[in-house]
Amino acid sequence: MSLRAFLERARSTRPVLRLRRRSWRPAFVRRPRVRRTASALGVIAVSVVGVVIGVLLAGSTTDDVGPFEARYSVIPSLTGGTEVAIPPLGSLHLASHYGPAHLQVTLQALDQERTQAIVTDPNALERASDGAVDDVSRGVRRLIWQVAGASVLGAMLLGALIYRSARRVAGCGAIALVMVLGTGMSAAGTFRAQSIQEPRFEGLLVNAPAVVGDARAIADRYEEYRDQLQRLVANVGRIYGTVSNLPVYEPDTTTTRVLHVSDLHLNPAAWSIIGTVVEQFDIDMVVDTGDINDWGSEPEGSYVDAIAALRVPYVFIRGNHDSASTAAAVARQPNATVLDNTVTEIDGLVIAGISDPRFTPDKTADGAASVEGSGESLAATVRVAGRPVNLAMVHDPIAAEPLAGVVPLVLAGHRHKREITRLDQEDGRIPPEGRTLLMVQGSTGGAGLRGLEKEEPTPLEMSVLYFDDTDKSLQAYDDITVGGTGQSEVTLQRNLVRPDDKAPVVRSPSPSVSGSTSGSGSGSPFGAGSPSPS
Repeated sequence: MSLRAFLERARSTRPVLRLRRRSWRPAFVRRPRVRRTASALGVIAVSVVGVVIGVLLAGSTTDDVGPFEARYSVIPSLTGGTEVAIPPLGSLHLASHYGPAHLQVTLQALDQERTQAIVTDPNALERASDGAVDDVSRGVRRLIWQVAGASVLGAMLLGALIYRSARRVAGCGAIALVMVLGTGMSAAGTFRAQSIQEPRFEGLLVNAPAVVGDARAIADRYEEYRDQLQRLVANVGRIYGTVSNLPVYEPDTTTTRVLHVSDLHLNPAAWSIIGTVVEQFDIDMVVDTGDINDWGSEPEGSYVDAIAALRVPYVFIRGNHDSASTAAAVARQPNATVLDNTVTEIDGLVIAGISDPRFTPDKTADGAASVEGSGESLAATVRVAGRPVNLAMVHDPIAAEPLAGVVPLVLAGHRHKREITRLDQEDGRIPPEGRTLLMVQGSTGGAGLRGLEKEEPTPLEMSVLYFDDTDKSLQAYDDITVGGTGQSEVTLQRNLVRPDDKAPVVRSPSPSVSGSTSGSGSGSPFGAGSPSPS
């Protein structure tokens, strides 16, 4: 074939070759509508991923709710809802709304200065209560604006990295804005205000319904509680001003001052009151006769960390609501001593104590025999201690009976009601001056959350004991009662121990900072209102 014939043949076949090359290209490239649809879907996918990244990176903010510092967070979700996390107790979940956004509120810290301001200024409590809803609304609004900005910015930045086209970057931002608005409308349209009455508990708070009872009943009485609490806070700051005017046993620098607390039952409010009394009354040590926890679980262990902040020796025995892990958590505190059929000496005061043999937070077991047996074991330990024991600690007063005549003073709790009696042996052979004084403390934690279930919440009670430095005998004691609903007062009852038979006698009326007077000037060893202002 000649060169000319070859070139003519090649020229005649070029269109065919071009047609064959085009036939290998994908069909969607040759269809503009399909190409535009694929491009739009790509922009939407990039926008969704950018929104998720923006929410995960910047979807949280912190704000104050009264004295608390709270963190508000939005998490992508398919079911919506709200979670309120209360470390270390657990969390409660509310079916508050439906949609692709889950709201999480975490209570992180309690501001000491703001809390102190509420305690010292009665009007501050009312302002904090009235402003709580505004605080939450402000935090949620701030979160909404922050999440909206982060979502749009995240989508646009991711679009810029992938497309490098201003038009498509703007499209990503517009799609993100539509997603944010749609999520907000979905949450607002499905919002259920009644979800607060139907919480689902997780963690330690699973036990809350059993402890508190019907949350709706407590919510119905909230206004009543708040009104009483306002008057209560107004009185707390004034009680110490009345103490200096009492004609009391004259303690000096050599007097040993012991604060007796019991049955805190996981109430965080108890620690602030204990700390104030330790400071105001110059307490040398705190003795705790048990039930510092409710269920004895490991998450409750962090509750006892407040012991270290007291900066005075803290002597503890387990109650029937405390577990071995509870005792271990207390023992880890640098100023704490845990007694279990053992004897210790602090500031010259010899103390013996034994733990409650039961672990019955559900109160399904009686175990009275084992409780009395623990008292017999402690009595045997005291007898072989090799030194006089000044006071013994038991949780259940039943365990105190075998200690009659063995020690001069027994401290107990468990009953959530303050009682003072004299112990005698069955044959009655112990003379009055040798009879053991049994002091049963009320609940320093107001019986915990269960105390709110009653029409009149259990008052918070504790006592300051004054021991002579020479013979370490009890000379006087102050019964402090912080009242609840129906008892909107703080009272301090000063009691002296008579020198003839060591029975307590009231020397002065209790200062009542709510307008009422509790206690009497009765000369009876156990006059009405004297030992038990509860």
